Amino acid sequence: MSTALNSLYTELVIEHDKRPLHAGLREPFDAEVHHVNPTCGDEITLRLQLSGDSEHERIEDVSYDAIGCAMSRAAASIMADLLIGRTVAEVEPVREHFEEAMRSRGTLKGDEDLIGDGVALLGAAKFPARVKCVLMPWKAYRAALVEAREEAGR
Repeated sequence: MSTALNSLYTELVIEHDKRPLHAGLREPFDAEVHHVNPTCGDEITLRLQLSGDSEHERIEDVSYDAIGCAMSRAAASIMADLLIGRTVAEVEPVREHFEEAMRSRGTLKGDEDLIGDGVALLGAAKFPARVKCVLMPWKAYRAALVEAREEAGR
């Protein structure tokens, strides 16, 4: 990766950390989960609101309160922005690709068309301890999705 590109990605992470998108817990919500990364102390409380039936579930809102390192807070901001307004089905390939790229130890170049600003986080893939920081919001989203579906009887 070129120095200029690396610098741009670093700036994106800093921007999402300093001016997080969709931060702050909002109502209404269908599920709320709290995740902690015991390795570093990062925490996230995430709320998810869905609409539609089980075949056409749409993510109406993702709100969160994230405490921890810049990478985990930026990851929550980027993830929420990627999810809101899309269907759960549309989000699944995004989540799968992002998680695969994060677990590749830097060997898989992320598809920016698919994961948007998430490419800025892929530098962390080379550092296993940082992978957990970046993936924690996605794990919270998945847990909230399961909880919301259970509540709705889906």
